[in-house]
Amino acid sequence: MIPRYSRPEMNAIWSEDNAFDLWLQVEIAASQAWTDQGVVPTEDMAKIRNAKFDRSAYDRWFDETKHDIVSFTRAVGESLGEEKRWVHHGLTSNDVKDTALSMQLTQSCDLLDRGVVELLNALQTQAVKYKNTPCIGRSHGIHAEPMSFGMKLALWFAEMKRNRERLAGARKRVAVGMLSGPVGTFASVPPVIEESVCEQLNLSPAEISNQVIQRDRHAEYVQVLALIAATLDKMATEIRGLQRTEVREVEEPFGKPGYVTKGSSSMPHKRNPELSERICGLSRLIRGHSITALENVALWHERDISHSSAERMILPDSSLGLDYIMSLMTGIITDMVVHEDRMMQNLESTRGLVFSPRVMLLLVENGVDRDAAYDAVQRNSMKSWDKELDFRDLIKTDPAVSAKVSAEELDDLFDYDFYLGHVDHIYRRVGITEVAID
Repeated sequence: MIPRYSRPEMNAIWSEDNAFDLWLQVEIAASQAWTDQGVVPTEDMAKIRNAKFDRSAYDRWFDETKHDIVSFTRAVGESLGEEKRWVHHGLTSNDVKDTALSMQLTQSCDLLDRGVVELLNALQTQAVKYKNTPCIGRSHGIHAEPMSFGMKLALWFAEMKRNRERLAGARKRVAVGMLSGPVGTFASVPPVIEESVCEQLNLSPAEISNQVIQRDRHAEYVQVLALIAATLDKMATEIRGLQRTEVREVEEPFGKPGYVTKGSSSMPHKRNPELSERICGLSRLIRGHSITALENVALWHERDISHSSAERMILPDSSLGLDYIMSLMTGIITDMVVHEDRMMQNLESTRGLVFSPRVMLLLVENGVDRDAAYDAVQRNSMKSWDKELDFRDLIKTDPAVSAKVSAEELDDLFDYDFYLGHVDHIYRRVGITEVAID
């Protein structure tokens, strides 16, 4: 991922320095396991534990060998004496690389989980704040019925809770190690070595492998990241829609420290939803990576390397990208500007039409055939639309309606608070409280 869209902590996880450090951890853990089995002398193990990796030595060896693990083990060996013969004992390249990659993925999952929690808390705070703020709900982009603005945030909160569960599941399935030899038979390294290494590194042994840990695990990881990105895309798309000039119910933070201060180079009046648009764009990239991750599941026989080059890009970029856009969304939700007065203006802009379902239901409850009730309400609704007349006035003067419903009954229907009557029940279902999530 380019530096502009990378944050330092996630970038450190996917750095070459971290990969080399994890490779060294795997090698030392394997030597310790062999020591526990009486193969590596204790005095040699004491020295191996202090082994160092030198990048300049690695680069020198890589220029010669063009093989990363061979270059790595030889570079490490330069920090040792005769005991270097035990480094990489019985192992294949992927015993080391795949086990280390699992550690990277778990580190990434843990950092992403922190980001999810931060976003959940921001959503919860704002959902509580705007729980009883009426706004228009839209279907097909058209005014439907009144709702609570807080419910939009509660909906996203519930989805992000599910995403957190998905991320935890993916973490569990990528947190596996493999030290089973060239084709997974343990011919050169017994299962006890794998079990010991995994225990030392807080991993679980893969139940079975061939030359690699199976890529359905990695595909699931990227799929979950893509799904979280899709949720962020959904949130950002809604905010973009609500920021449109003719809607203007919600705006991204603008002009505050850390946020955009200029909207257009040629039009000084512009305040564009640039952060939300950036989230939408990078979400597309992450979802695209999920396709590549699925393609990596099928490999020739016990392994080929067609997945390797792709993973060098999709795993870091998906992780970095999601970490970045999740932080953007947390900032947007925390600092967004909510125009409650504009929400009310939009509610009232259709002159009472949003109450048409209540009028129809009352007619049915007062004995009118449902089709007849629908037609009567629709007739007056279309007249209100086309001639820009007040819907309440029209419905009161319609003989088919006034014969069944009194003016007082109709007036009682035109109440925005009615649509907020079950918000507390919904919030309890979702699990929204004022207690921070950890």
